[in-house]
Amino acid sequence: DAPDWLRSACDAARDPATFRDGAAGLVAATGRAHPHVARTMRRLMDVTPSDFVNAQRMRWAASRLTGTTDPLAEIAAECGIPNLSHFHKLFRTAHGTTPLAYRRARQRDVLQP
Repeated sequence: DAPDWLRSACDAARDPATFRDGAAGLVAATGRAHPHVARTMRRLMDVTPSDFVNAQRMRWAASRLTGTTDPLAEIAAECGIPNLSHFHKLFRTAHGTTPLAYRRARQRDVLQP
């Protein structure tokens, strides 16, 4: 039931170019005022713009952790979260484990050339 502008912005927020800017990137993609976006997302999706963007960031970070050997600091910065402590907190909340433990558990069976 979400309006087209919100669906389009949520799709855009899955792209690092948008989620790197946090909730502001999502709101900018809507072309609407932040309070209006926040109210609409809360009513229709039961989530705040920040929570939605952080979920997209952590989904993307998880794929980078398992698909690359890039340092955690680099992945966090690419997500738009240069503070590693905050990145760890968000990741643990989203995935129930630390980024390093997540990487180790999922790269264990990967064959290295």
